[in-house]
Amino acid sequence: LPMAFRDVNARRHIGLQQLSALALAGRTLLGPMKSCKFIVDESTNQSTLICSAVRLIESLDLTSAAGQLLNETIQAQNKEFRTGMSTLLFLIGAWSNAVLECLQQNVPVSAVVSVMSEGLNSCCERVQCLQISVHDVNKELCSSSVRPNAFKSKTCQIGCDSLLKPPILLYVQKDISAPEEVIPVNPCSHQEEDSNFNKRLLSSLAGFGSIASLVKPAGDKSASMISGSGVIASSCNKQKLTHSRHFSTSRKSHFSSQQGSFQGYLSGPSAEPCECYGLGHLAMALSHGNQTSVKLLQSIVAYQQERAECSGSSQFNIAGIVTCCLLGLPESYSCVSPGFVTLVSPEQTTVIKYFEDKPLRILLMDGDLTEQYRHLGFNRPCNVRTILEHPSLPEGRADLWLSSMLDILISFEVNLVLVKGNVCENLMERCIANSILVIGSVTRDVLCAFGEVTSAQPVTYLTQLNASCVGSGAQVGLWKACDGRAMDLGELVPVRIKVRGIPLLTAVLTTTVASKMQLIEDQFWTLAYRLHHALHDEKVFLGGGAVELLCLSHIQMLAKEPLQPANKNAVREFHNPCLAASATEYTSVVLQALASGWKQYLSVIMCNTAKAASELEACTLVDHHLKKAAECGSPSAYILKEFRRGDLLRGGSGPFDDHGEGLKVYDNVTAKTEAWRRALDLVLLVLQTDAEIITGPKRNQLLNSHVSSEFMFL
Repeated sequence: LPMAFRDVNARRHIGLQQLSALALAGRTLLGPMKSCKFIVDESTNQSTLICSAVRLIESLDLTSAAGQLLNETIQAQNKEFRTGMSTLLFLIGAWSNAVLECLQQNVPVSAVVSVMSEGLNSCCERVQCLQISVHDVNKELCSSSVRPNAFKSKTCQIGCDSLLKPPILLYVQKDISAPEEVIPVNPCSHQEEDSNFNKRLLSSLAGFGSIASLVKPAGDKSASMISGSGVIASSCNKQKLTHSRHFSTSRKSHFSSQQGSFQGYLSGPSAEPCECYGLGHLAMALSHGNQTSVKLLQSIVAYQQERAECSGSSQFNIAGIVTCCLLGLPESYSCVSPGFVTLVSPEQTTVIKYFEDKPLRILLMDGDLTEQYRHLGFNRPCNVRTILEHPSLPEGRADLWLSSMLDILISFEVNLVLVKGNVCENLMERCIANSILVIGSVTRDVLCAFGEVTSAQPVTYLTQLNASCVGSGAQVGLWKACDGRAMDLGELVPVRIKVRGIPLLTAVLTTTVASKMQLIEDQFWTLAYRLHHALHDEKVFLGGGAVELLCLSHIQMLAKEPLQPANKNAVREFHNPCLAASATEYTSVVLQALASGWKQYLSVIMCNTAKAASELEACTLVDHHLKKAAECGSPSAYILKEFRRGDLLRGGSGPFDDHGEGLKVYDNVTAKTEAWRRALDLVLLVLQTDAEIITGPKRNQLLNSHVSSEFMFL
C-alpha cells in the first residue's frame, strides 16, 4: 500500500492542475468590488463586459473532462441560487492547489478525502453561531446609523436633487373614475403614464421652498415609508408628508391610514413603525455595493409590500419580476414599470398604436406558434433539449396552415397573443396585417401572471382554442421614458402590456454601452435572488469575511489538536487499519491545506477591494486577527465584536467607506455553504478520478472504499 501511494503522488494529477488553471481566470471576480473582464467573440469581434463566473465559464475552452465537470458544477449553483458562483470557482482553484501540495508531501488520497470532508463539515457546524435571523437583521438595520442618502442616485437629474434628501412617499390616484388605487411614486421614478402629473406635482411643491418644511420633525411617531425608487430611507427619521395642495382632505385621510397599516416583512401587527424598512435595508446589506440594482429592487419591494397589504402576505415574490434590456438609453432611465415591458419589431407599432389603451382579448400559448412544433409531453424530462429538423413544407401546405391559424384567431376575436416559444414569421406578418399583436419568447411566469388576472387559459396548439381560453382586460401601449416620450430605438421598440391588478413588475434596464448590457442584467438578478434566498432561509450570515475568518480559525485549532474524539470517530470509519493510521498521521497536514483555501480567499478579497496593497499585507492582517481571536479565547465572540464595530479585516479604503458608518454586510446562508460543499466535492471527485487513472481501478478501490456516494457524483 505505501508503494501505491508513492505511485499516485509521483505522477502528475492533470485534472487538478486543469481545475486550478481554469479557476485562476476568475480570481478578480471575487468580492464586492469586482474587476470586470472583456470577453471577445472571435467570430464577430464583438466584446462583452462580464463580472460573473457563469459568463466566464461559458467563454472558456472546456474541452477537458475536468473543465466539463467544472462547468456543470458552476451551472448547478447558478440554476439553484443565482449567487455564490465566484466563491465556488475560487475555492475550487484554491483547494485544488492545496490538494496538490498534500500529494507532493506523499499524503495518501484516502487521508485527503476523509480529513478534508470532515473538516468542511466541522466548519459548517461551527459557523452556525454567525447566523442571524432576518427579523433581527430588520430591527438592527432600522436602528443603526445608516445615512438615508447612502445610495443616493447620482444620475437622477430631472429637477429632483433637492427632493432626494428626505425620503418620502407620495400617493397619487391613477384613474379618478375607477375605484381608488394607491401606488407608490418616487419623484425621481420615471414610470407609468403619471410622469407628467409627477412633474406638475414637483413644480408645485417647489413653491413651498425646502421640502423639509413639508415633513414632521424626527420625533414624530408616524409610520415611515420606504421610497419607491432611488434613495434608501432611514427608518429612524419617521418623516411624513403632511400636506399638499394636490391632496384633498379625504385623500390625506386615506394616505394616513395607508401609512398606519403599512408593515414590513416579519413585522407583525405590534411591530415598531420603523420595521417597514426591513426589506429595503436588507436588500442594501445584501447588495455588496451594487447601488443601481439596490434602487430598482427597493422600488419592487415597496410596490409588492404595499399590494401585499390587501392579500395579507408580505413575502417577496421573485416570480413576479421580469427584466427588459433597452440599449441606447442612458442608465439613468432605468426604472421599474408595473406590467410587462418587452421589445417588438417596428412593424408592430402600427398595431400597438391602433389598440393603445383599448381593452384587448388575450390568448396565451405554452409552446411555439409554428407548424412544425410538437410538444414533448406533459411530463417533460429535466435537462433535456430536443432539436428537430424538418424539411421545408410544400408551399400549398404552408399557406393552408397559415390561413387556418389566422382564421382561428379572427373567429375568436383575439387581439393579443403571448407565446412562450418561437413564432412563425409568415404568421406574424399576416397577424400584423389583420391587426393582431403576437409577441414571442415570453417566460412562463409572465404567462401565469396574465392568466390569473385575465382568466385566460394557456393552450399548446391553436386548434385547442375555445371561448373559455381567451382572456380580456389587457391593454398595450408604447413604453414611455422618464421624459414622457415613447422611445423608438430603431431595430426594436419597447412596449408595455398591462392589466388592472396584475402583480407583474418589469425592471427596465438601460445603457448606451452594448457590451455592458449583460453585466447590468446579471447584477440585478444576483441581488434579487440574494434577497429571495435570505427570506426563504429566514436567516443570513455575517458578511465582510466574518464567516471565512471563523472557518480559518476553527480549522487551525483542529490542526493543532489532531487527535480529538471527533477525529477518532472518523478514523473508525476506515475498514483497513493502514488507512486509519495514515488518516491520523496526516490529519494536521490536510487540515492546514484546507485552511490555506480560506486564507487565500480572504487575502484576495482584501486585495480586490483595496483593503490591502498586496497579498502579503493581507495575509499579515488576517494573521493579526487570528492571533487576537485566539487570545480572546472565543474566536466567534471576537469576530462578532469586530463585525459590530465595523473593523473586521479593515486595512484601508473599502467598498462601503463612502456610504456611511454602520452599514453592515450580510451573506446568504444556504447559497454560501452549498458553494463550499460543491467546490470540495468537485476537487475530491477529480482527485479520486486522477488517482484511479494513474493506479488503475483495482488498486484504487481500497483507497476509495470509505467514501460515500455523495463525493462520487455532482
